[in-house]
Amino acid sequence: MITPEETTHGIEETEETRVARLLIVDDEEIMREFLREVLTDEGYVIDLASSGREAVDKMRGHTYDIVITDVVMPGLDGLGVVSAAKELPYEVAVIVMTGYASMETAVESMKLGATDYITKPFNIDQIRIIVKNALEARALKRRAAEGEFYKELSRKDGLTELYNHRFFHQLLDTEVSRAERYNRVVSLLMIDIDDFKSYNDSHGHPSGDLVLRRLARLLKRSSRNCDFVARYGGEEFAVIAPEVSAESARRMAERIRSLIDESDFEGEETMSGGRLTISIGLATYPIQADSKSALLENADRALYRAKGNGKNQVVVWGEEKLN
Repeated sequence: MITPEETTHGIEETEETRVARLLIVDDEEIMREFLREVLTDEGYVIDLASSGREAVDKMRGHTYDIVITDVVMPGLDGLGVVSAAKELPYEVAVIVMTGYASMETAVESMKLGATDYITKPFNIDQIRIIVKNALEARALKRRAAEGEFYKELSRKDGLTELYNHRFFHQLLDTEVSRAERYNRVVSLLMIDIDDFKSYNDSHGHPSGDLVLRRLARLLKRSSRNCDFVARYGGEEFAVIAPEVSAESARRMAERIRSLIDESDFEGEETMSGGRLTISIGLATYPIQADSKSALLENADRALYRAKGNGKNQVVVWGEEKLN
């Protein structure tokens, strides 16, 4: 029999090279040994359990790709094994074994989450095919999940976990196109931490990173679920607010500015006025911009004006705001 140690030979396993590990559960020894022989010949690592309770203990102590369990067993039966598998900290495919007289139980096990079933008396080719299909389905599901994970990872800024600069531009393209197509509006808030360089100079970049993370959480908390919050670069952030008018965007921006002004940040007493603050510039498509590039440029100009007007304030593009 192949053992886990013999499969690797000191080489790190991958999804392609790892040998699948199966647990066979049946209270009849002759059935367990028959399945062990058939599936060992297929190159799988096989463990055995003579009861549902023993199977659950083994499932908790080891990681299995597939559990093949008889439905009818004394004590904890196959349905109990299926239910227990759903509570494990890892995902395992469960295949149940049943006679034709117990097909209703097999169907019930499928409703509980079993992957497939094998009928008795056994057909060796059927066993091989069902196990092979279950492993392939499991591998496809894992690869799909990993693909979604890495896709999401590529969209995020590593420090703040907000959307990154590149994906921000994709989102803004999409939302401006949507607004144009359906005759809607979309507002853009450009946000910058006031005098952040002086904070980094006083406390160091690790402390500055903590501020950026905290600010990111506050921005997410003060935005709607349908808004897109991104780290635009350095200490600059952006919020894309679909279907928010210029006036509503102003109120939203003021709420964000006040929240940051009233929040406590470690070491902010060294900042001008003893508080860490932000400035916000905003513009709304199509009222204050007729394209994505104009929207971005006008919101950025409004931010520049907010900084020039004394900071810690909101400026809407096209509206004068003087101290």
